[in-house]
Amino acid sequence: MPFIDLNSDVGESFGNWTMGDDAAIFQYVSSANVACGFHAGDPSTIARTCRDAVAAGVTIGAHVGYRDLVGFGRRFLDCSATELADDVLYQLGALQALALAAGSEIKYVKPHGALYNTIVHHEVHAKAVVDAVHAFSPGLPLLLLPGSVALAEAELRGLRAVAEAFADRAYNPDGTLVSRREAGALLHDDQAITENMVRLATEGKIVARDGSLLTIDAESICVHGDTAGAVAMAGAVRKGLEQAGVAVRSFV
Repeated sequence: MPFIDLNSDVGESFGNWTMGDDAAIFQYVSSANVACGFHAGDPSTIARTCRDAVAAGVTIGAHVGYRDLVGFGRRFLDCSATELADDVLYQLGALQALALAAGSEIKYVKPHGALYNTIVHHEVHAKAVVDAVHAFSPGLPLLLLPGSVALAEAELRGLRAVAEAFADRAYNPDGTLVSRREAGALLHDDQAITENMVRLATEGKIVARDGSLLTIDAESICVHGDTAGAVAMAGAVRKGLEQAGVAVRSFV
């Protein structure tokens, strides 16, 4: 049976401020991109998220980002390669400690927000992220946008580069994501999203915003945990995939 991973960004609450419904979305996803405290998440939130992921049998990944709590990691930071690599290593170490205490460990790394989009084309920051992951554990896969500079750099360094697609984001005809600053960047029609993700899993195609079909060889699908209706969306996508004969399981 063909299979694909379904991942979601989690652990992004902070103190008394709640983001998403992690416990509910764990019913449907196979991988959890856990915030590491720099763009979101506090130690207790991250620890609880790791425990919940372990209880649900969901794989833990590190969702590393720019050091930007105020901007939720969605702003580019013009930091040096050394500073960025150190920041990524710091986040990996913090999450690994909390994951180990929960009875698991980091199984992959996915950059967050502005960092994720920046290393699609920014060679210096892409290399910094890859260097940090390689230094921490050269066996950790990196979850990245297909065609990105970071994906090529990861493969060059011998890391496993895993391409992903986004269920709830609109695509430009060139395969990049439509900026969140633009209208229509976020998708909310569960039926259309499910049809698009089933097409991706079975045909390797996804519909861009102009109606054209993009060819994407993705091993994982992301449903953002902070998207409105994320839990219902993840459930709809999983049900649609399984009805189409595609199993949902972690790529690791």
